[in-house]
Amino acid sequence: MDDTVLIVGGGLTGLGTALHLPAHVPWQLFEKDARPGGHARTECRDGFYFDKTGHWLHLRDPGIKTLVGELFPGDAPGRALLQVDRKARIFSSGVLTRYPFQANLFGLPPSVISECLLGFIEAHSDPHSQEPAQNFADFCDKRFGKGISRHFMLPYNRKLWGVDPAEITAAWCSRFVPIPKLPEVVRGAVGDTPPELGYNAHFLYPREGGIETLVHRIVERLPAERLHRGAPLEQIELATRTAVIGGERFPFRSLVATLPLPELCRRIIDLPAHLVPWVERLRCTPVRYLNVATKVPPRSDYHWLYVPEEKYPFYRVGVYSNAVPSMAPAGCGSFYVELSDRGPLDVARLVPEVLDALVAAGILHSKADLLFADLREIEYAYVVFDDNYYPALAALIPFLESYGVYPRGRYGSWTYNSMEDCLMLGREIAARLSTPSSEAKKT
Repeated sequence: MDDTVLIVGGGLTGLGTALHLPAHVPWQLFEKDARPGGHARTECRDGFYFDKTGHWLHLRDPGIKTLVGELFPGDAPGRALLQVDRKARIFSSGVLTRYPFQANLFGLPPSVISECLLGFIEAHSDPHSQEPAQNFADFCDKRFGKGISRHFMLPYNRKLWGVDPAEITAAWCSRFVPIPKLPEVVRGAVGDTPPELGYNAHFLYPREGGIETLVHRIVERLPAERLHRGAPLEQIELATRTAVIGGERFPFRSLVATLPLPELCRRIIDLPAHLVPWVERLRCTPVRYLNVATKVPPRSDYHWLYVPEEKYPFYRVGVYSNAVPSMAPAGCGSFYVELSDRGPLDVARLVPEVLDALVAAGILHSKADLLFADLREIEYAYVVFDDNYYPALAALIPFLESYGVYPRGRYGSWTYNSMEDCLMLGREIAARLSTPSSEAKKT
């Protein structure tokens, strides 16, 4: 049997796998599109740069920090990274407050502050607040109190995930949702500015070219003859360990698959019938967003904005050009606007409504600032952590791995994670496949 490792998908996980496989392990990488990168790609129009919404690098792993430092040596022209201190804001009750909402109540109407503060104190004092949450809505009530849940946590996450927070487990959020202590909440309520909270208080970003520059730097380190573009995965037969990719048949001992887990399973021609219902229970919501270019600089200096209130048509806005000036021509602005509506869209009605909301939020001076707005969609965006989530993964992933198929990446692993996590997943599976004794059962 061929010992080649097949890597399906040229996003950060696939590229990270190839980058970390040792020289004695042969591999081939197949990307269905004309260029690699997956979601870490950048679109350029008329000198404006747009990623697929926010792609800021938050690094915590020493090995990935070293890798990124090698990819972007600070003394190399055009290859440097910017280090940016986060400026994030919340727009609710008609005012802007600091992020995260739960630790920065100052500036909100007094009635909102008192409701949120008293609710947090009540939850903090409740001996049952540390008990396991039944779902994410219950988690928010227990950890933050009814006021913070009502004014921010529940409406924002309802817009973000596209489902009610009561349908989602709380297991995903421990790293991504800052939980302040009572003194921090009190200080933030009276304007005694607390330190920045959360995993994303600082981030890195390429000085030029958008986040796809990171992809380019990785690809430069890989042998071009092993990277195959325009080569989609068409089918897998587990019994014979063969894959059809771009019309060709390839035997494999190991296959790293970074396409969405349901799409992978649907391409397996001999997937056992008892696993098919688990595939159908996997849920994921899409994201629609606007790439927005303006003729003038943005009115505010923050990098991104969270918008919880249902009356506004978006839940998050990122201002690329505030964080990285090269993302727009001089004197202009580039933004992404993540839309909360997952149903049919009337773009002619939507864009003016979005512009009105951007003016109300203090991002634009007026509608006349607009140069263009392009609608985009990510079909697989937010995996839904519902009650079927863990049983489905427990049924599917060990079975696939037993045949040498390793689903990895944000959508292969079917999870919620960061770009760094994807590189780490690539590194981890490369280490696993480097050791013959750890491979799956042979056929």
